Amino acid sequence: MSGTALVLGGGGPVGGAWLTGVLAGLAEAGIDLDDGADVVIGTSAGAVFGSRLRSGAPAAELYERQLSGADAVRLPVTVRQTARFLWAALGSRDPQRSVERLARAASDARTGPQSNVFDTIGGLLGDVRAWPERELRIAAVDAQNGRTEVFDSRSGATLLEAVAASCAVPVVWPPVTVRGRRWMDGGSRSTANLQLARGYPRVLAVAPVPRAVGPHPSASQQAAELSDAGARVVLLSPDRTARRVMGRNMADDARRAAAARAGYAQARGLAPSVAAVWQG
Repeated sequence: MSGTALVLGGGGPVGGAWLTGVLAGLAEAGIDLDDGADVVIGTSAGAVFGSRLRSGAPAAELYERQLSGADAVRLPVTVRQTARFLWAALGSRDPQRSVERLARAASDARTGPQSNVFDTIGGLLGDVRAWPERELRIAAVDAQNGRTEVFDSRSGATLLEAVAASCAVPVVWPPVTVRGRRWMDGGSRSTANLQLARGYPRVLAVAPVPRAVGPHPSASQQAAELSDAGARVVLLSPDRTARRVMGRNMADDARRAAAARAGYAQARGLAPSVAAVWQG
């Protein structure tokens, strides 16, 4: 392969807000992320905003909607759900066993109909429904075998189906059915899925949550593997200030605006180092 890959990771409403701030800060600094990317790879929140960015929404608009309170997601996560998620994901030191446990917990949980997922994600996508002309790949995890797979314009799934599958947080939302198979959040075993950018010589990864819960590789480990394979990689994840602003609950809607501002400020400071790779 040749060219550039923009990898956008998951992180719930708060992590997604931080991500939009990063995109807007880089764009303000003159770094063209959409036209400059040969492929955009999105996971969970990164699938939502990657789809909108790829479909023509300016990064500044995505950012401003976080500041204004638009794109709110009411996703109350209970203590019981959190405990069940952690019990499943941390119950094995084997990555495959861990994700299989999580898939079973997701399938068994009483979370309401999958239409709730489609309705929420449809609202976040707005009027974006068609796959963009330029390459977009959406990661989701098969809830039966635990494998991470990719949806794209050739996969036979609609864009809404692909993004909903990528966002179906285990235990909080049910797995969704697409093409006769059940799918759950693409970040279940890797929050950013940098491995999907293998073969691209220049990679910019924005990972709101650098590591999935459980015995899975971190975004920094995956970035190192790409670098060892010859790629030039920039990995952006929240700094200390951003982490403090974001807090621990990635579904806390009250923190979205502050998280977005933190991402914007962080990106503005890192823009020269990003440009050296992205535009080099």
